[in-house]
Amino acid sequence: MRNFLNHIESYVCRVLLATFVCLLFAQIVSREVFGISFSWIEELSTYMFVWFVYLGASYAAKMGAHNRVTFQFKFLSKRAVNIIEGIADLFWIFFNVYFLYLAFDFVFNKMNKFWKSQTLGIEMKYIYVILPIAFALMTFRVIQVNYLRLVKGIDVRDPEQVDLEEIEHELEEHKGH
Repeated sequence: MRNFLNHIESYVCRVLLATFVCLLFAQIVSREVFGISFSWIEELSTYMFVWFVYLGASYAAKMGAHNRVTFQFKFLSKRAVNIIEGIADLFWIFFNVYFLYLAFDFVFNKMNKFWKSQTLGIEMKYIYVILPIAFALMTFRVIQVNYLRLVKGIDVRDPEQVDLEEIEHELEEHKGH
């Protein structure tokens, strides 16, 4: 169960991606082959894509894969890098918490129950609820990554960056031989 919860964003993103791609494929086939179009498919796919993006951002935070300018860190000590990244992540957390507050207030206090989606007819608060969910998850993931990195000593970094560093290391070894 713990492993499932630790990867929840990944699993939900996979389901969302597969579902909205299949829906859009069905929409294209129905439109081009049968001359029939379903407007609800496009609307649902759009909402699923939005959820996919926000949950993907949370997953990227978990993987340490958000874009950062890190070139300057090559000239600094590990301690200085940890301090600078810690301060940057504190700003990120403060932004997330503030946006979480705004999104929660908007979705649960300011949205009218009569605001409904055009073709699906569902209340828009069920669509917009991804905002507080995603920013709460992202905040948790930023804290989790910093805990693992600073307290446990586990370097959680973007897998692509790790692969790039391994390739660079192999190239340097190859040049030496």
